[in-house]
Amino acid sequence: MTHTPRIYFDNAATTPLDADVLEAMMPYFTTYFGNPSSIYSYGRETRLAIENARKSVAKNLNAHPAEIFFTSGGTESSNMAINAAIDDLHCTHIITSPIEHHATLHTVEHLQQSGKAAVSYVQLLPNGHINLQHLEELLANSNERTLVSLMHANNEVGNLLDIQAVGNLCKKYNAFFHCDTVQTVGHFPFDLRNTPVHFITGAAHKFHGPKGVGIIYINENIKIKPYINGGSQERNMRAGTENVYGIVGFAKALENAMQRFEEDSHYISELKRYMAERLRQEIEGITFNGDPFGNSLYTVLNVSFPKTEKSEMLLYSLDMHHICVSGGSACTSGTNMGSHVIEAIYKNVDRVAIRFSFSKNNTKDEIDTVVQTLKELV
Repeated sequence: MTHTPRIYFDNAATTPLDADVLEAMMPYFTTYFGNPSSIYSYGRETRLAIENARKSVAKNLNAHPAEIFFTSGGTESSNMAINAAIDDLHCTHIITSPIEHHATLHTVEHLQQSGKAAVSYVQLLPNGHINLQHLEELLANSNERTLVSLMHANNEVGNLLDIQAVGNLCKKYNAFFHCDTVQTVGHFPFDLRNTPVHFITGAAHKFHGPKGVGIIYINENIKIKPYINGGSQERNMRAGTENVYGIVGFAKALENAMQRFEEDSHYISELKRYMAERLRQEIEGITFNGDPFGNSLYTVLNVSFPKTEKSEMLLYSLDMHHICVSGGSACTSGTNMGSHVIEAIYKNVDRVAIRFSFSKNNTKDEIDTVVQTLKELV
């Protein structure tokens, strides 16, 4: 039996680990196994590895090392930021959007249900971008301490937020700003010293690093308490023995991503453009969701297919052809819930949305195969 190679177009869900990232991690699985909190040499070696990783991450984001804390991933980081804004910064009002990742939405809903914060949802423009005018109205009319939580790039449709503009609005109205940057850390250059933001988040597995490790950036001007209590790890900000090999892997993957940014982003943008062109040529009645050729993440292309019996089964049919894609977001795949993002932007639209997301490992040949398969299936 010949093995059919898989075509993986779900890189916004997770990415394969780079070989040299694994190589950088390996010694910490074996030789350097000490607990970083121990005072003898075994512990000092791993402590040093963590602090070097922190410096490297800070340098690549143009932040101060004291502003970078390692976590278990984007979900924990967003939970930590949003809860800290309520508990430690005394915000009683949260402004967010209906198209945030569930790590943000469910956290905000929980705080609202437990009576800790009032929540306002900023309106969307027809193409899914945040209505900045409405955001300013909400901020201007808020008499309480406010947290604005808006994502930098939407994980389903790829729309990009103007992080400077939102940060400046927050500054103007003395609000705190949490930006879920899980889809953009490792995919865009950041200059945090010159970005008006209080919290950002990152996850290594979105840019060819390991799963289970992330960061939270906490601007040095704000003081919050730990979200997880226990020992004094992460400079008293996150208790629990550090995920040493994960942290080393995060730093190496981010270093790679930033060194190769020009080359990779150009290559992946080309793939996205090529796929859009081929789909337009070959399949009638498709539309693209969000603002894919405007202010958009170069890795994501979200496509709607006219609803038919065949198209409703598209995800399963593609899977049978060894093609990995997702319907909207990976977090809801496998259920027929549909996508809360597509629903929020397009309201009851009767179409089947599929997200194709690319990495530096994909090729135009793979796109040709996928388009041909789609043509046959639709």
